Amino acid sequence: MAIEDNPRTREQYGQELKRRREAAGLTKEELSQRAVMSRTHIAHIEAGRRRPDPEDARRLDQVLGAGGFFERFLPTLDGKKVAEHFKEALEFEGKAKVIKEYAPALVPGLLQTKQYAYEVFGSGYPRKSDEERDKLVATRLERARVLDNFHSPEFRFLLDEAVLRRVVGSPAVMCEQLRHITELAASRRIRVHVLPYSVGAHALQAGFLSLMWFEDLPPIAYAEGVNSGRILELSSAVHACQELYDQALGDALSHRESLDLLRSVAEDYEHEAQRAEHP
Repeated sequence: MAIEDNPRTREQYGQELKRRREAAGLTKEELSQRAVMSRTHIAHIEAGRRRPDPEDARRLDQVLGAGGFFERFLPTLDGKKVAEHFKEALEFEGKAKVIKEYAPALVPGLLQTKQYAYEVFGSGYPRKSDEERDKLVATRLERARVLDNFHSPEFRFLLDEAVLRRVVGSPAVMCEQLRHITELAASRRIRVHVLPYSVGAHALQAGFLSLMWFEDLPPIAYAEGVNSGRILELSSAVHACQELYDQALGDALSHRESLDLLRSVAEDYEHEAQRAEHP
């Protein structure tokens, strides 16, 4: 059964978890150990601030003998047109005060232009109709409106050079995309660093990573792979991800050098687009 995710349903879900935990005579710490979850995460679920992922919900059912309650009535974000594995990360993104992302191959969703996003959504599986792609692009652009707020959150992006060199759509699309990033950086809304090919192997080569900090919650990390993504909340795991990010950042170009490279590559794309238009 799909229950719409909203503050009220999360609160009710958390109240039921607290009731069943106390009825079982367990503290949050004891439940966290048996369900292999952090005590902090359980506290946030009970307070209605977070919801477990399906695997966590299954473990809560097993430990508390809930007969599948926590998995069946897990609040979902079915109304949002985002990938299933990204839904929980999207919630956190809306609350974060600082976000640092590493992108290995594609421009991060928050920075994508309309045409770039349209090309990205056209490359996945299963194939999508033009109408489906339009809806996904509209959702992505709406999500990017968080950049309209100058003060919060604070954004920092670490881009592998492959992000600049991989032609998505056409040289014209890439020119527009890279100039969009430089404009956001020039407005001081974001900071950008490029990790050049010359670095070779580096700390973050395994895949996409997003780090988030909050005012009233502990920091988290979100790691993403092929059709998969995972929220990391355990402090040791989050700290390890932060260290990996810092190591990779130490190998990257400075903000100014990165913007110079972005402008140079955008200019190359512009010339290539002009040659294609007037051979």
